[in-house]
Amino acid sequence: MPFQNTMGDYQTRQTLETFGFLPPLTQEEVFDQIAYIIAQGWTPGIEHVHPDFSMNHYWTMWKLPFFGEVNLDHVAAELEACHRAYPDHHVRLTGYDNYTQCQGASFVVFEGRR
Repeated sequence: MPFQNTMGDYQTRQTLETFGFLPPLTQEEVFDQIAYIIAQGWTPGIEHVHPDFSMNHYWTMWKLPFFGEVNLDHVAAELEACHRAYPDHHVRLTGYDNYTQCQGASFVVFEGRR
């Protein structure tokens, strides 16, 4: 018997990162995630890419990672600045864990349009 897709449009819908299956995050929820990244001592980094290349290309870094940043408003302002500069791009926030040398958190804040 062939496989039948019982998940609706799951296979045709592009999902991004950890929160990709949830409704878009509110501004307060994004701030909570930024606060969590900072509270963990992780380094916030912002990346962007055009939606056509999001699954098969490296994402471009917006400035350098914000080493030692403890100001939530500064990170949020840079997310907005990246989105204004590239309104048609996906913009994601990544929390780099210096101790384990990996990403502790990563999620798309703004989704671009194709």
